[in-house]
Amino acid sequence: MYNYPHYKENDREKLLAFMHQYPFITLIGADAGGRVEATQVPVLIEEKEGKIFITGHIARKSSHHKALSENPQALLIFTGPHAYVSGSWYTGSPQQASTWNYISVHARGTIRWTEEVEMTGILKKLSLHFEQGNTASPTIYDNLPAAYLEKLVKAIIGFEVEVTELDNVLKLSQNRDEKSYDTIVSELKKQEGDARLIGDLMESRKTKVFPS
Repeated sequence: MYNYPHYKENDREKLLAFMHQYPFITLIGADAGGRVEATQVPVLIEEKEGKIFITGHIARKSSHHKALSENPQALLIFTGPHAYVSGSWYTGSPQQASTWNYISVHARGTIRWTEEVEMTGILKKLSLHFEQGNTASPTIYDNLPAAYLEKLVKAIIGFEVEVTELDNVLKLSQNRDEKSYDTIVSELKKQEGDARLIGDLMESRKTKVFPS
């Protein structure tokens, strides 16, 4: 992760909002021998008494479950939109290296495996949350067949991570001059998808980057 002050967001609430907006994370851990394992998984982010807790579930008895059982130190990566930025958009010499603009939040902590009753609570919260509170949805936990749930809970294991370290990078061309910044925004906004999202975000942040 880039560790430069101009690429950091210091507002904790904005970081939490980003995490809530992009809850499909990469969970990373390494076993006792140093082999790294990773799983992409949706999570819930909750605050309790000023602390951040992240919950979810992964496949039981998988290589990742085994690794994090041996070494419970976990890294959880939240990523948002990202876009290529051509060096040809900068002022000055056109022969400059291109780059990539993106946002990422890294949360670290010790993983704790949950018992079945607690995992059931996590599954209920997850399904209801991502179904946007629709209790009539056939896919929320409470509406699934008992036989199906019996098999499901045996195949997965719930986890909780209390976040002990939160870091981030907002690499959005803050190191460029104002003219280059405006050109980058203009070029990104001509595109679709992530590029346009990054362009819109840069445009909304311009007064913070160039307060004068």
